[in-house]
Amino acid sequence: QVQLVESGGGLVQAGGSLRLSCAASGSIISINDMGWYRQAPGKQRELVATISSGGSTNYADSVKGRFTISRDSAKNTVYLQMNSLKAEDTAVYYCNAIVKLRGVGSSAYEASYWGQGTQVTVSS
Repeated sequence: QVQLVESGGGLVQAGGSLRLSCAASGSIISINDMGWYRQAPGKQRELVATISSGGSTNYADSVKGRFTISRDSAKNTVYLQMNSLKAEDTAVYYCNAIVKLRGVGSSAYEASYWGQGTQVTVSS
């Protein structure tokens, strides 16, 4: 129905940069909020950054000033530019999208979808 495909993870030294991408595809009418979350070993999944359809952004305090979220609505794609990476940024990063889909007849509904996750490892 809807797929989110992430790319851009990898291994980087502390102080380096990575750019994550997440492309949504499927029977999509529109996408509301898109975001990035991360989960480190032994920890709960946490919010990294979100961006609304209008471009409003929200960041976790731990990444403010270092990470930038953006989106290309025409491509149903969200990006996460990560600069000044730290060892504590090491985690699996997941993309999330709140997608509006066509329902029965002329109805529509929203549903939340997740990507498969991409590993980011920062060596100190």
